[in-house]
Amino acid sequence: MFQAVVFDMDGVIFDTEKLYRRFYMEEGAKRGVPSDIMTKACEAIAGGTKFDNKPRFETIVGRDIEYLEFRDRVMENFEKYVYENGVEMKDGALDTLEYLKEHNIKTALATSTMEERAKRYLASRDVNKYFDKFIYGDMVEHSKPDPDIYLKACKALGVEPSKAIAVEDSINGIVSAGRAGMYPVMVIDLIQPNDITEQYAKQVYENIKSICDLI
Repeated sequence: MFQAVVFDMDGVIFDTEKLYRRFYMEEGAKRGVPSDIMTKACEAIAGGTKFDNKPRFETIVGRDIEYLEFRDRVMENFEKYVYENGVEMKDGALDTLEYLKEHNIKTALATSTMEERAKRYLASRDVNKYFDKFIYGDMVEHSKPDPDIYLKACKALGVEPSKAIAVEDSINGIVSAGRAGMYPVMVIDLIQPNDITEQYAKQVYENIKSICDLI
C-alpha cells in the first residue's frame, strides 16, 4: 500500500524536543513569562522555522519580547548542551529505520531545522545512510503547517503523497502532512493529541516502531 515514509527529525528521530522545551522554558522564566504561556508558545512553534515562528511566538508571549533575539539565547544554551552531551535518538527510531531499509521502503527526512545543524546531528549518530532524500527548513519558502516541505519530499522520492506515510510529533507537522495529501501518523513526544490532530492524523502511536505494522 505505502511506498515511502517521510520523517520529521526533532522529537521523532532525535530526542531533542525536550531540550528545546527546557531551554525555552528557562529563558522565559528569566524574563518573567509564566510557564503556562511558555508551554503554549512552545507548542505553537514546534515544527516551524524561526522566521515563521516569529509572529506565532510574539503573539502568544507579548511583553515586547523579540523572538529572534530570544531564540538566539535559547540556541546558545541548546548548542552548548549538545556539544557536551551529543543528541539522543528516540526509542525505537533506529530499529524502525533499519526495518524500512531491509524492506526497501523509500525514506526521506523533512525537517524545519536548517541544513547545517540537521546534517551535524545526523552525522553524529551515523543515520544519514537510512534516508534516500533530505529536505531541510531552508529549502522551502513556507514551513509547517503549510504542505510545502512534505510535497517537496514526496516529489524528491518520486512517490504520490497518498502513497507515503508522514511521521510527526507536532501539531504543525501533522497539519502539514495532511494538507499535502499524505497519511499522517503522530508519534507522541511532548505534545498531546488534540482536536486538530484528530482531524488530520490517521494514527496516533506511543512508539515509532508501530509504523512498521503499516508497511
